[in-house]
Formats: sequence, C-alpha cells, structure tokens
Amino acid sequence: MIGPRCGRSIGPPGNEAPITAATGDPIIEFREVTYSVKGRRAPLISQLSMSVNFRETLVLLGRSGSGKTTLLRLINRMLVPTSGAVVVEGKSTVDWDAIRLRRHIGYVIQEAGLFPHFTVAENVGLVPKLEKWDPARIAQRTEELLRIVGLDPKEFAQRRPAQLSGGQRQRVGVARGLGADPPILLMDEPFGALDPVTRSELQREFSELSRRLGKTIVFVTHDLREALMLASRIVLLQNGRIVASGTPQKFLSIDHPEVRAFSATLHTVPGVPA
Repeated sequence: MIGPRCGRSIGPPGNEAPITAATGDPIIEFREVTYSVKGRRAPLISQLSMSVNFRETLVLLGRSGSGKTTLLRLINRMLVPTSGAVVVEGKSTVDWDAIRLRRHIGYVIQEAGLFPHFTVAENVGLVPKLEKWDPARIAQRTEELLRIVGLDPKEFAQRRPAQLSGGQRQRVGVARGLGADPPILLMDEPFGALDPVTRSELQREFSELSRRLGKTIVFVTHDLREALMLASRIVLLQNGRIVASGTPQKFLSIDHPEVRAFSATLHTVPGVPA
C-alpha cells in the first residue's frame, strides 16, 4: 500500500480554468500560453490560461494529442512557450534557472523511468544527492520514502529495477519524484502501463498518499475514472484548449460534447458498443 487518502468551482466552457477560493492561491499559472512547433499548422497549445492552486490535485484529462503532456513540460521548462507565460511560484519559468526549477518539481512518468544500473535506493536518492545532501540524510530520506510508498527498505533498497514488478517500479518512481521534498509533483499517466488490478490498487493508495503529503499535483490521464478518483479539479483539454473545468462532483454535469464523450466511457455494457 502506498500510504494513508487526494484533492474546486466549475468553469464555463472555454479556454480558462478559474481559480477557486476553496483551494487557495495559485502556485502555477498559465497566462495566455501558446506553444507551436515548426512544420505543424495548428499550435499544440492555443492561448491557454489556467491556474493551479496550492495543494490542489489538478487532473488534466483528454484524448491523445490534446496537449496534456505538453502542459507538464511547459511547467518544468522542458518546453518554453511560443507566446504568453508560465509562472511557477510567482516567477516566469524563463526567469528560473532551468536546473533549479526541475529539481524543485518532482516528475513521475509511465513505467517509472528508473535508471536500470542504479539500485532502488540510488534511484530514490538521486535528486538529494545532486542537491549535495549529507549521505546520512539521503539514507534517512530514502528509507522514509520507501516506507511511505509501501516498500520495506530492508527488502527493496538494494534491488535493481529489473528485480521489481511493474507496480513496485511505479512505487519507486513516486518515491523518487518525492526525493527532495518538492512542493510540486507532475505525474504523466504514471499508472497507465499497469495491469487493471495493480492500477486500481495504486490509484486508491495514491489518493490517500496525496492527501497526507499536501503537495500541489498536476496529473495527466486519458481515463475519466482515474480523474474522478484522484482529482480535486478536472480540466478537460481538446486540441490544445480547455473545454471544461470542474470538481469531480460537478464535472459530469457540464454541458459540452467532449464531456459527454468521456462520460459515455463510464456506462459501457459488455457486448454492446459504447
């Protein structure tokens, strides 16, 4: 088990997801952001404005190619906006030192992305080591995080990623993302490659963990069930634009074709097309 469960106003259909008093002040802001790539006619992100609030779990929902992962990469400055600004903790990402910004933000991806030649402990302690933490402090933090994600340090710390199951590797990936205790955690379909049973278990456990840790989390998925389980707010993307935004409790009632298309996936009957 990953640990003891995660995080609201409904936005009008359009291209802006407003902040809400229930979740506090924004820690991440997109201000009229457009991101284009050479040779592509339409921008990947188009004049998008959105705020992510302190300790909010914002889930970016959408089909493949809707711009979800692009938004994550704009937050940690793996990409730079063509126009507009992405602001993290009151400062534009282009004004941050890129390395400092990325070490300030945890990043968890599908299949965990662990270094195969590192032990579990070395993977989890990587960012603290880069930050020149004292070895004793790194060891203590690594042990703490492995326990938080439900892995016994005595059993797992010296294993290599190849000696772990898919679910165990993803747990280590979450622990590594939390290594230096970042205030922001980006998660790009972290449970998407797992079998359905393991995925469901990790979703429930992560929901509990996110409540306990109190991080600001931006989570990417194309699975509406996952979004409803984990989000404090869901933002639905289509063609690089926000088309709907709301709490899990209100999201399904938003009158938009793309919301209805995703909602239909919740009501499939065996043997009957959705």
